[in-house]
Amino acid sequence: MRDGLSRLLGARARLRWVHLILGGALLMPYFLLTQVGVGTAAGGVNALSSLPLTLAAYAAALPLVAVTAVFGLVRPLSVAAVRAMCGVPGERLAEGPARSWAARGRTSAWWTLHLGLGALISGMTLAVPPMAVVLITLPFVSGLRKTELGLGWFSTEADPYVAPLFGIGLLGGLVLCAAGAGALVARMAPVLLGPTAADRLAAAEERAADLAVRNRLARELHDAVGHALSAVTLQAVAARRMLERDPGFVREALAAIEDTTRRTVGELDAVLGLLRDGDPARPDAAPAPTLAVDLDGLLARTRAAGATVTAHQDPGPVGDWAGLPAIASREAYRIVQEGLSNALRHGTGPVDLRIRVRAGHENGHSEDGQRELEITMTNAPAAPGEREPRTTGGRGLRGSAERAALLGGSVEAGPYEDRWRLRAVLPLAGGGR
Repeated sequence: MRDGLSRLLGARARLRWVHLILGGALLMPYFLLTQVGVGTAAGGVNALSSLPLTLAAYAAALPLVAVTAVFGLVRPLSVAAVRAMCGVPGERLAEGPARSWAARGRTSAWWTLHLGLGALISGMTLAVPPMAVVLITLPFVSGLRKTELGLGWFSTEADPYVAPLFGIGLLGGLVLCAAGAGALVARMAPVLLGPTAADRLAAAEERAADLAVRNRLARELHDAVGHALSAVTLQAVAARRMLERDPGFVREALAAIEDTTRRTVGELDAVLGLLRDGDPARPDAAPAPTLAVDLDGLLARTRAAGATVTAHQDPGPVGDWAGLPAIASREAYRIVQEGLSNALRHGTGPVDLRIRVRAGHENGHSEDGQRELEITMTNAPAAPGEREPRTTGGRGLRGSAERAALLGGSVEAGPYEDRWRLRAVLPLAGGGR
């Protein structure tokens, strides 16, 4: 019993009723326009004075409602009203204006249903309660019983004590009609205002683009800040150990720490600029490091931490690293940077770094004749007790693999024979910029 009353007169049912009344109010401009046209067509009479002409004006207003619903703003306004008043979950409704004609057609059907059904419920809401009050009070007000009201049972000749039953029945019928119409509108809202296949595809593309930006920022922050902190830590540890024995080495380590932190602040400022919506590239922002410009500095800072790094570089057909495509040069630098951090973390002893450009058919990774950049880094694996504790959750190597994948390449890292090895292959689109 309580559940039934809640469905008929509960807060949600009342909000849906108000939603229908708003639909009826929105129909009024259309109805006033068409009733003038219908009255003129009927010989210049007032269409509101005749029930058939009133119904004809109502029917003529619905096509106008359907036509105006093709405008883009109708769907977002309708969706907002349905979410607030009809109790429909937001994920079942579409976002933004209707773009395809199929979506506009469904929106048009919804707009017509809402306004058309709302006009009927609004008319009943205005007419039924006063009529019900008169019928319910008829036995108790002698003046009403003496008034000629017509309509058979609603006349002074009818039994006055039967009239209240009709009044209560009218109120009950109004409540049932309003609750039923509200439930129908709520059921049809996801069907007519729900996302189409094009809407779902657009939403998926937007989420994918947002995720790609977030992943890119995470990679940049990890590579710039994470590597810098690891390098500074190693340099500080080496300086502390050599403080008494080799002051010259300590000075070099402190200079390397200063240079590393200064460069990292510039890179961090550039990455933070990407987080600011609409922040254009600043002319004074630090440029992204590349293999051509920054490799020697990276190797020098790593050696300043006490590591031994042997680098073998073979630009091959591109002449020098400046001949690499700009994006390949940037991503290769980050991969080398992350590789050196992991080589020092997971391995021990000298690091052997080899960077070369080769023809793609040598390995079968790329199409014949396409050049590719190969980065190989090896050193002896550290004993389990000698490895630096992991603090990054393995995101650095995963980020390197994502960088390579964006260029159609790959990254492999881990034990290889009796050594720890990182190997990256980046296809070069013809080797030009």
